[in-house]
Amino acid sequence: MSPQLASLSHRRLPSGSPAADRAGPAVSVGLVFAICLIAANLRTSLTGVGTLLPAIERGSGLTSSWGGMLSTLPLLTFAATSPLVARASHRFGTARLLVAALGALTVGTVVRSLPSVLCLFTGTVILSAAIAFGNVLLPALIRRSMPAHRIQGISALYVTVMGVTAAVSSGISAPLSHTLPGSWHTALAWGVAFTVAAFLAWLPRMRDDRPHSDRPQSDRPHSNQPQSNQPHSSTGMARSPVPWRSRLAWQVSMFMGLQSLAFYTAVAWLPSILIHRGSTSTTAGWMLFYYQLVSLTASSLLPLLTRGRHDQRWTAAGASVAVAGGFAVLASAPALSVLACTLLGLGGGACLVLALTFQSERAGSSGEAAALAGMAQSVGYLVAAAGPLLLGILHDSTGSWTLPLVVLVVLSAAMAGAGYGAGRNRLVRCSAR
Repeated sequence: MSPQLASLSHRRLPSGSPAADRAGPAVSVGLVFAICLIAANLRTSLTGVGTLLPAIERGSGLTSSWGGMLSTLPLLTFAATSPLVARASHRFGTARLLVAALGALTVGTVVRSLPSVLCLFTGTVILSAAIAFGNVLLPALIRRSMPAHRIQGISALYVTVMGVTAAVSSGISAPLSHTLPGSWHTALAWGVAFTVAAFLAWLPRMRDDRPHSDRPQSDRPHSNQPQSNQPHSSTGMARSPVPWRSRLAWQVSMFMGLQSLAFYTAVAWLPSILIHRGSTSTTAGWMLFYYQLVSLTASSLLPLLTRGRHDQRWTAAGASVAVAGGFAVLASAPALSVLACTLLGLGGGACLVLALTFQSERAGSSGEAAALAGMAQSVGYLVAAAGPLLLGILHDSTGSWTLPLVVLVVLSAAMAGAGYGAGRNRLVRCSAR
């Protein structure tokens, strides 16, 4: 009989029960550091492209349309690659796959920096596919390796590392292009230092990689026994089907997609919107930096404010409403751009941590977390890829940013609905029957 998906939602036990709150073994500092090194590679090679794009277009002869395609290509690659990760991890093991992905990321980064338009696009595809593997594997790795009460804190930590390195990349890429030999070609490749460090950190972990040893928690008999907070010791994961039929999985996926759309749209168009409304380019650049700083602050503080709470419905909905409010202020009161960026940063930073946490917490095992993360990031980045392109089309059609911003308010309201559903204290179950 061919396997089919059966996706059900089950309540978890309250975290306040004594057994559920029992502390697991101490979290390995080395593992946390290795996770942070992976996180440092997930945006560094992407966020610097925006500041270098004018120089890339001048140096390579690309039109603005092709320059926009260069920015959208990683998101499309994420969407195409993410569904393949869970199957590959089941076959080869998480650590082996991470090491291979880091090797591919190194190759892609170097190829992209070579003086050729073909290499520019080819390298972008290679490094984006490698990053997609890291995006999917990290939630599953955290789900398997960390006690339940540590999941959100570790997720917030790696989001913070990811955000800091992304902001640094945005800030130093242009100055590096002016000071290093090779101009923007060399500046595109500076992040390979993080990649090599992560590769060396994960290489020894391949020895204990056992792809088939994780038994899904969802296979255990239904009872009143609390789920263990003990982290799994193996580095592989059991294969689980992608939960395409689960309503909860779709809510997690749409929440991931809509928050990504809001972020990548803001990064792509916020300076242009502010300049159109009367700001100087310097002021607009600092406002983009301020937005990212507030976002990092929100992502760092969220675990402290929601510690011990598995039900995140109102947190996710409230953060989404804050994002909608930020876009509404941009549309209706351009002079209040600081308030708009504050709301966008607070809501966006919280939504990013929640979106990544849901991919771990809403799964019953590391294999199911990989399947859920693959679905969420495939659907999510496909949705996100439409954002910058859609806003550009609407702006070209109307000659104004009002309609594009109104559309973003509506999409952020839809994100609040998806976040409310994804924040329920339930589990997505992926099983064959």
